[in-house]
Amino acid sequence: MAKKEAKKRKVLVVLSNRWNRNQKVKFFEVDADEKGQILKEYPLKAPPREPLYDEVWENDQGKPDIASCNRFRRKYPHPLEKAK
Repeated sequence: MAKKEAKKRKVLVVLSNRWNRNQKVKFFEVDADEKGQILKEYPLKAPPREPLYDEVWENDQGKPDIASCNRFRRKYPHPLEKAK
């Protein structure tokens, strides 16, 4: 039997700082499998403008990158999440 191809999701990750709103918000595009494990991550130079993402995750603890974050919240009705 052939192995099932895992479905990949395209996720937008937003890193912000709720204590210091002057800190620049960082955006990452992440390829994840159906369990939420990160396969690849790409930093974005500018905020995305079109709804291209299956999910939007946010961390507002002021962390500099995804590896230092220990928790993400999912933003459900987000304008950058594509319609299902």
